[in-house]
Amino acid sequence: MAFSLHGVHVPHRKNTAGKPWLQLCPVDAPITIPMSMHIGAPAKPVVAVGDLVKVGTLIAEAGGAVSAPVHSSVSGKVTKITDFLLSDGRTVPAVVIESDGEMTPDESIAPPTIDSRESFIEAVKNSGIVGLGGAGFPTHFKLNADPAKIDYLIINGAECEPYVTSDTLTMEKRGDDMKVALEAMKKWLGIKRIIIGIENNKKKAIEKMKELMAKVGTDCTAEVKILPPVYPQGGEKVLIYHTTGRVVPAGKLPIDAGCIVINCTTLASIGAYLQTGMPLVEKCVTVDGGAVKEPKNLLVPIGTPISKLFEACGGFTAEPAKVVYGGPMMGITVPDLSAPILKNTNAILALTEKEIKTPKTTNCIRCGSCTNTCPFGINPADIARAYQKKDADALKKLELMSCMECGCCSFICPANRPLVQTNRLAKVFLKEEMTKEGKK
Repeated sequence: MAFSLHGVHVPHRKNTAGKPWLQLCPVDAPITIPMSMHIGAPAKPVVAVGDLVKVGTLIAEAGGAVSAPVHSSVSGKVTKITDFLLSDGRTVPAVVIESDGEMTPDESIAPPTIDSRESFIEAVKNSGIVGLGGAGFPTHFKLNADPAKIDYLIINGAECEPYVTSDTLTMEKRGDDMKVALEAMKKWLGIKRIIIGIENNKKKAIEKMKELMAKVGTDCTAEVKILPPVYPQGGEKVLIYHTTGRVVPAGKLPIDAGCIVINCTTLASIGAYLQTGMPLVEKCVTVDGGAVKEPKNLLVPIGTPISKLFEACGGFTAEPAKVVYGGPMMGITVPDLSAPILKNTNAILALTEKEIKTPKTTNCIRCGSCTNTCPFGINPADIARAYQKKDADALKKLELMSCMECGCCSFICPANRPLVQTNRLAKVFLKEEMTKEGKK
């Protein structure tokens, strides 16, 4: 697997950049909070129908080592515990809460007491914080690495997807919270080198982060690495390479390259929790797309129906052809407007027919553009042919599982072939074949 500066130059469309800071989205509808808003085991509900909850009340405990607790984002009554269909096709439990409109905080909430590395990691676990840039990896599990292996803490401020600006606002406005988290990580995890990677088109954020690095860099190395605005700059392994020059081996984690990568909003959320004790109950979400009347960044309780965010943005200028969680490159289609805001939702886009329309697919012309733009140097065209033949051995040799599904190949393909979609299907096939082999 070979890294490079290759990628694609996607339209930025940062319509909410430079607009006023977060606007609270009102809650006047039932809140639906799924128990799986992270990678790993779903959380286990600890409340029952009829229970009264407040903002910050624990409603589900972590379901395993790689899991995260879940807390109520509103005050009100639990009206239902039901099965919920996620956009990825999984069915998980969900807690439905009827808000009383008061947003009363749980009186038991207080800043955590931390006196050791173990208690710091436990505090991060209790906060319910997961990777807020999209993947949703439980943050406490990521931080619970052998301190001797940590050479770099890398803060991901790339935000390379079109439309999305919620992370940029975090860097511009929440430097104090980020500083608290960084000081705690230096103290309890022994962090000695900090790098924050930001694309060069985020001038104000770069200025603010340089100020932050100057404050936290008095007893360690701390720097801002200014990166070219090339998608997918924010991919974890891509960011590691472009900030440190290190390569994460195929099938390995960042810690295997001596790195921990934390999204900037995740970092700010840790800092806020350490100061207040309020767990992760709300999220800054970019609401944009050609069908949105007034694009905004909204601070909303987790579990809020996305229809309420669109209402807060003045509704639609036209019937959206597609609504997605996240950005247009790696986002997931939303089944309907009752779908809730999740912990790792950084954007909701309502896209017009013009924005999603793709030209007719034609035959591969073997131009090599897909491989040339792939950050990992994978050959999607060969993968497509191997998948068509159902050749599992060939898919392994082509390093299919290294694909991060960024979509560069589909974006650049002059034949408009669904290459990234084929890669996803090929992964499912290959995993099934490997499972069969393991059972023999």
